Order: sequence, then C-alpha cells, then structure tokens
Amino acid sequence: MDVAFWQTRWQRGETGFHKSRVNPLLSRWWPRLQLAPSARVWVPLCGKSLDMLWLREQGHQVQGVELARSALESFIEEQQLKLSWQQQGEFDAAVGEGFELLCGDFFNLAAQQLSEVSAVYDRAALIALPPEMRKSYVQHTRAILPPGWQMLLVTLDYPQEQRAGPPFSVPDQEVRALFSGCRVELLDEQDVLAEHAVFASQGMQTLVERVYRIQS
Repeated sequence: MDVAFWQTRWQRGETGFHKSRVNPLLSRWWPRLQLAPSARVWVPLCGKSLDMLWLREQGHQVQGVELARSALESFIEEQQLKLSWQQQGEFDAAVGEGFELLCGDFFNLAAQQLSEVSAVYDRAALIALPPEMRKSYVQHTRAILPPGWQMLLVTLDYPQEQRAGPPFSVPDQEVRALFSGCRVELLDEQDVLAEHAVFASQGMQTLVERVYRIQS
C-alpha cells in the first residue's frame, strides 16, 4: 500500500472520508449478520471511525488495522480510551477496552492475527483502493480470514471518468467477481448524490451506494 500517501492525508487533515457520526447503514444492516454479541469483528483501514465504537457497544471485540498511527492516536484521544501500545510482530498495537488496533500495512497481516474473527465491516477499505490493489486486498483478506466469516460491505458506484478517486467506484459486477465463490447478497442500493454536495459540484451525475452481506 502507498504508506506515504495515506500518512500525508492524515497529517494534512485531508480526511473527507472520515464521518463525524456512526454510519446509519451499519446500525440498519448489521443485525442481518446474526452474530453473537461476543463475536470478534475486523475493521480494515479503520482510521478513527466512530463505527468501531458502535460495534463495541453491541458487545463485539473490535480489531482494526490502519497505516497512519496519527489516526489511531486521534481515535484514542478523542474517545478518551485507555489503550496501551505494544509490539505485535511487524505491527504496533493499541490494546484495551474491547479494542485491538494494529498500526501497519494490511498486506503484512497473517492468518493467526485474525484467527478469532467472525465478521468483517468494510465501509472504507475496498473503495479506498485502485483496481489492481482491490484484487490483491480481497485475495489477501480471503486468504487470512478463518472459515465461516461474513462481511458487511459498503461500496460506491459512479462513472469513474467523472472524478478521480479515492474513494473509487466499485460497480456491482466487480464486487461479485472479487468475491466469486462466496454468497453475495445485495441488501441496499440507492442513489445518494443529493447527500454529497461536493461530489455533485465536481460534475458527478450519479452516486450509487450499495450494501452487501458476503458469506464465505
């Protein structure tokens, strides 16, 4: 992954992808996964997402990975969490209060680090990556997750030529190709351009948000 690119965006405050509230799609559709409250949830490219707090409030143990340590430090400080930093192989990890947040490159993760994960919440990882990296991301994800995993995936779909990513456009057919062999269930699909004035001002004509439940 382009470590310098993402670290620079966090340092400059270029974090338009960060939301100041819990994603309503998460609270609406997460129950569809029918997980035990104690299930461990994996959040790739987690940043300082408030969605992690919501997941923990449901009783889940939350694991995440993020390149920019400044994002994790901001999350810990802003939420007044008492997490301790420790070394876990190639990763620095902030641990405590139901969280295990790894700082480092997603592609350096090994299966043993996710051996207890039951589900994945991906709102901002897949759409943050260009096409070739998306393939590698999904291949690696599927290789290191334990059998029986589920995923709640949120994507955006728009004419890519109308705007440079990230976030990138990930059409429905690409999702189904990337997760070929899995059960892919479309839960929600709506045009949300009216809710994103910045995208509309850039000349975008449509912005479709989709939510999927994916089962291995």
